[in-house]
Amino acid sequence: MSELRFDGRVAVITGGGRGLGRAHAMLLASRGCKIVVNDPGVSMAGDVTLEGPAEALAAEIRAAGGEAIANTDSVATPQGGKAIIDAALDAFGRIDILIHSAGNVRRGSLCNLGYEDFSAVLDVHLKGAYHVVREAFPHMMAQGFGRIVLTSSINGLYGKSDNVTYAICKAGFMGLSNTAAIEGQHSNVRSNLIVPAAVTRMSEGIDTSKFPPMEPEQVAPMVAYLCHEDCQATGEMYVAMGGRLGRARITENAGLYRPEWSLEDVADQIDAIREGGDALAFPPVPDGQLDHLLYGFGMIREG
Repeated sequence: MSELRFDGRVAVITGGGRGLGRAHAMLLASRGCKIVVNDPGVSMAGDVTLEGPAEALAAEIRAAGGEAIANTDSVATPQGGKAIIDAALDAFGRIDILIHSAGNVRRGSLCNLGYEDFSAVLDVHLKGAYHVVREAFPHMMAQGFGRIVLTSSINGLYGKSDNVTYAICKAGFMGLSNTAAIEGQHSNVRSNLIVPAAVTRMSEGIDTSKFPPMEPEQVAPMVAYLCHEDCQATGEMYVAMGGRLGRARITENAGLYRPEWSLEDVADQIDAIREGGDALAFPPVPDGQLDHLLYGFGMIREG
């Protein structure tokens, strides 16, 4: 297979100065992509520091012969989201690829997490994703090309004790990505989720001493493929950890149909409701929600 390249393409990578974002930036830049490295250089809790990871990585890419600029605006506000996308337009004249990798962590359980901590994580992860997608999406639609990758998590798929806001946000990406995929399907704008696991700053406080090698660079090739013009996948979720790549799906079982149910009927048939019938998956694109409804309508008519 010939080398997959990104010559002429422009990528914005939020949280791009370190960890997963850095790995994505380095790989895309090595294949000819122009990079906007967005990273305000804050701590994992979102506190201001004197670090400058965006500037450092942009300089490193340029020193290696690539093209990159640094941006330190925050994704947490609509104004910041606009400034990040405007940075790409001002520097390179277009925006082709958006990878949202920015994140923070303020751990706490449902019983004790403070609302300030809840809002701080929500602003960066979920609202931050919307702020940059909302600004980039019209440009992608107008030019007839775009690739969006939002960084979800196994915590979003399965939940996580003592990290409730993070889990909420990562699950919420599914709705945003699927909507972008549906609305962009006729304009060659594709949107997918990456569900990574890697040892980064986000792993602080977790004992990773017995983990196998789980480097950000092992995730980056899957993300880069989702960003490439050859990629036709959209509205999908891909897991990546330590060399394992796979696809995650939302599934249903067919269950049972009755024109009327009593409470006792539900109790009596709960096993068949939970497990009965064929396994079903309705891809979001072209119209999974309609396919879901039509399947149910079919059971009603047959019943």
